[in-house]
Amino acid sequence: MEQSYSYKNIWKVSYPILISLIMEQLIGMTDTAFLGRVGEIELGASAIAGIYYMVIFMAGFGFSIGAQIIIGRRNGEGRYTETGRIFYQGIYFLVVLAAAAVTLSEIFSPHIMSSIVSSEHINDAALSYVRWRIPGLLFAFMTVMFRAFFVGTTQTKTLTLNSVIMVLSNVLFNYILIFGKFGCPALGITGAAIGSTLAELVSLVFFIIYTAFFTDCRKYGLNRISGFEWKELKSIMSVSVWTMVQSFVSISTWFIFFLFVEHLGERSLAVSNIVRNVSGMIWVAVMAFASTGSTLVSNIIGEGHQDKVPMLLKRLMVITYSIVIVIISVFALFPKAVIGIYTDIPEIIDASVPSMLVMASAYLLNVAGMIFFQAVSGTGNTKTAFALELIALTVYMAYCTVVISIMKSDIAVCWTAEHVYAGAMCVLCGLYIRSGRWRGKRI
Repeated sequence: MEQSYSYKNIWKVSYPILISLIMEQLIGMTDTAFLGRVGEIELGASAIAGIYYMVIFMAGFGFSIGAQIIIGRRNGEGRYTETGRIFYQGIYFLVVLAAAAVTLSEIFSPHIMSSIVSSEHINDAALSYVRWRIPGLLFAFMTVMFRAFFVGTTQTKTLTLNSVIMVLSNVLFNYILIFGKFGCPALGITGAAIGSTLAELVSLVFFIIYTAFFTDCRKYGLNRISGFEWKELKSIMSVSVWTMVQSFVSISTWFIFFLFVEHLGERSLAVSNIVRNVSGMIWVAVMAFASTGSTLVSNIIGEGHQDKVPMLLKRLMVITYSIVIVIISVFALFPKAVIGIYTDIPEIIDASVPSMLVMASAYLLNVAGMIFFQAVSGTGNTKTAFALELIALTVYMAYCTVVISIMKSDIAVCWTAEHVYAGAMCVLCGLYIRSGRWRGKRI
């Protein structure tokens, strides 16, 4: 087992996830970069609408994380055929969830947007994005189950190829639809939504074809499509329900942060959207190794070597901090060049620099916080993981309320909320891992 948590093997599992997350981040970067050249309103509206979409998406993604943890445990135990049953029950559940989300969004989104967004121009643009982006959940939710299967069984190289295909599709569709190329009308922010939805469809088609032709379906029980099994789904939900709630609540607070900022003005919102996208450049590195940690923790415990978990986490942090510090240094040395990727408006570039630097420094705490948190989830103690993050998010929201909503601070000061959240997660999850209370959890 020693080799399964060596630096070499950590990197072997992590780098495909890292590349796939970079590719996925490029989708958001493309949307922002293109819309940043359309107008300030479109740039700001895409922040609100994009996070609104993510709030709903994270419920399905959270379910897939729970399924991934169980798949990882079964893979570590050598019970390979059971992963297929978990996969299919996940697909059934997520298709129903996606259909419900699309229906409810169509009914309620206009009312929600008009009640929470103060600018009429931002509201109209955001709503046009949501109407075309939310239907993409039907594709995205099935895609995350494929991702859960490949990550849980440590076949992460597949994610790299899928992500490359997805991002290329998104760039092509967005270029054509946003700016009106090859005879198509210029749809602006609506084109960005349609382009991203089509890219999700391409991603799903790839996973289906790849799995059918290049995966050992018999080994993993994928060759026989199982019917709906309430008992199996209930077992998955015992773990996934907490990752679902945690993911939903976590991104919801992020959404509230942007609503607070939106009331500071369209310029502050545009700046925050850029900073959010720049943050993604660091986040992909942290999340790649944190996600690897969750999977390897689950596999290690499944193999009966839970005493190896602390060493695994130590090595994950060494690798992650090495990468993150380099990225932060580049941001500090060339801030305007980095921001210039997303917009060519000089005033917005200048206004974004302080906020970007504040955000970047928060990752010095966030690396440890995210790795510890994913490790807690990887042990199967997802209820505890949710409780710990809920405490951190409560502190975070209290800080945001005071600093943004009440004090109406400069936007750079508002971004210090990231330090508060990261610090709380680092302390809470770190202490829990150190306590050893996670040992012996059966899933």
